[in-house]
Amino acid sequence: MMAMDDHEEQLDMYLIWLKDRGYSQDTQHGYMHDVRAFLRSHPSKPISSLRKIDVMSHLTKVRMNGAGDRARNRSLSAIRLFFKVMIEFEQLESNPAMDVPKSKVEKNKVPAYMEPEDVGKLLQVVDSRYRLRDIAILSLMAYCGLRVGEVHRLNLNDFQVQAGQLAILGKGRKWRYIPLPASMIALMNDCLEERIQPRRSQENAFFVSRLGRRMSKRAIQDVCEKSLDSFREQHPDYQDMPLSSHKLRHSFATNLLATGRVDLRTLQELLGHEDISTTQIYTHVSDHAKKEAMTTIQPLLPAY
Repeated sequence: MMAMDDHEEQLDMYLIWLKDRGYSQDTQHGYMHDVRAFLRSHPSKPISSLRKIDVMSHLTKVRMNGAGDRARNRSLSAIRLFFKVMIEFEQLESNPAMDVPKSKVEKNKVPAYMEPEDVGKLLQVVDSRYRLRDIAILSLMAYCGLRVGEVHRLNLNDFQVQAGQLAILGKGRKWRYIPLPASMIALMNDCLEERIQPRRSQENAFFVSRLGRRMSKRAIQDVCEKSLDSFREQHPDYQDMPLSSHKLRHSFATNLLATGRVDLRTLQELLGHEDISTTQIYTHVSDHAKKEAMTTIQPLLPAY
């Protein structure tokens, strides 16, 4: 039987390729995990002997272990890319995963979001040792649409005070620029004044933990989760809604579109979406807005 170690050379090649192409550490970790699991499910085969049926067999096991369509598709993407890299490094001549179809996932699913007044109430319940910092973190998600990873990567010089904007390094290592409302500029300035002193003088993270290091993504998520838990305690209507840090970004997008003054293309730029079809999930509107719209219609019906 072929030992797992026999695949280590190819896995090292894969990791080097991912790093060289600038994939985030999270993506590197996820893709390496998925490919290792695939190779582990076929320990007796060298990669040159792996076929389409082997890929499909593994994905079937992934689904049987409780994974949903998105997790299955991520695993398939990682495996496809692995074989592509092996071809590039002249380890293979063809990609056995290329013709394996992806699972259909539900598109245009209405994401959970908070109404504007409830976002304000959420910020009011923040009660922590570093309250101003935590309010700024939540506000960047709810009022600027930042992802957790983008808040984590935010540096001091990304807050461009003179231009009144944030420079955001988003997915795919692409930069976007978000103009800030005056109140957000004031909040960010106040947050800077109370910024925790970093352990290392060269640390340029905007958000610093109590240990004097750049706040981790987990720590940022914890700030959101604790605040959302406190909010739920005071607002039972939200008890069953799956709120999370990412749902604050959903709230930003939904509430911005609901104003009627923002088009999809502008929202796409603000969110950093590569494909506008991703942005279209936010075109849903609240029941209240739909009722308001329908009251403007005055049907001229014939007598009957």
